[in-house]
Amino acid sequence: MRENRLYANINKCIFGAGEIPFLGCFLGKDGVRADPEKVWAIAQWPVPVSQKDLRKWLGLANYLHKYSANYAEMARPLTNLLKKDAVWSWTSEAQQAFEAIKSSLQSAPILALPDEDRPFSVVCDASDFAIGCALLQVDAEGRERVVSFQSRQLKAAEKNYPVHDKELLAMKYALVKFRVHLLGQKCSGATHSANLTLVQHALSGYIQVGHIAVWSPFILGSSPIGQKAGSFYQ
Repeated sequence: MRENRLYANINKCIFGAGEIPFLGCFLGKDGVRADPEKVWAIAQWPVPVSQKDLRKWLGLANYLHKYSANYAEMARPLTNLLKKDAVWSWTSEAQQAFEAIKSSLQSAPILALPDEDRPFSVVCDASDFAIGCALLQVDAEGRERVVSFQSRQLKAAEKNYPVHDKELLAMKYALVKFRVHLLGQKCSGATHSANLTLVQHALSGYIQVGHIAVWSPFILGSSPIGQKAGSFYQ
């Protein structure tokens, strides 16, 4: 450090630690985990009594969304309460969403640190209201680990897409969200959709029109596509 004229504040240094806090998470040899104090604050938060109160809680929960497989879908009943001209009414559906997000973050996995020397895989899924994806990687011990989850709610026009179009939208979304890891890397893609044949036909040109024509070069140039059992949105 002296040779390169780098300086450090000794009071802010940590030496020989198993993990260190960094930007709202803890980094260790096993990966990245959510800050337990933030998770505790989310879990202990009382039932919101106003839009302002809910917005504060969601702001805290949103920060940890990468630890939850279907965060956008779970949060939908809550974000609906924050829409313009929405009438405040805390329903049983809102309560279930509130508790589901708490539970999801309390049981969040330790995310793997990406290894640029190993291939990545991307898994995508779509529901009637949201799309989601996960960046995965097999570690040195042969375990498939999650590097990050990402999801978002569908826009009004996107809700009218057929199932295979929603799956393709999820793939495009995943490749954009994870591009910093995927550019120049070996990668495979998978969808949970049972309509895999339609997805493949859409990409191959049999029914390539509109937004599919725009998406397909981007998706096909990034990864081969297969099918994976299960769903984020069960």
